[in-house]
Amino acid sequence: MKKRMSLQDKAEAALKKAVKGVVDRHKKTGRSLAVWQNGRIVRISPNTVR
Repeated sequence: MKKRMSLQDKAEAALKKAVKGVVDRHKKTGRSLAVWQNGRIVRISPNTVR
């Protein structure tokens, strides 16, 4: 029997899926990603993202 996901679990899963889609798209096009790091916005190569 499957365990029902809470609303929080569903939201977290949806967010992870969306982020993965954005990273995949940036990798395909070779565009850098803007991320928040140490209180600043930093652009990183899509190839360095795990």
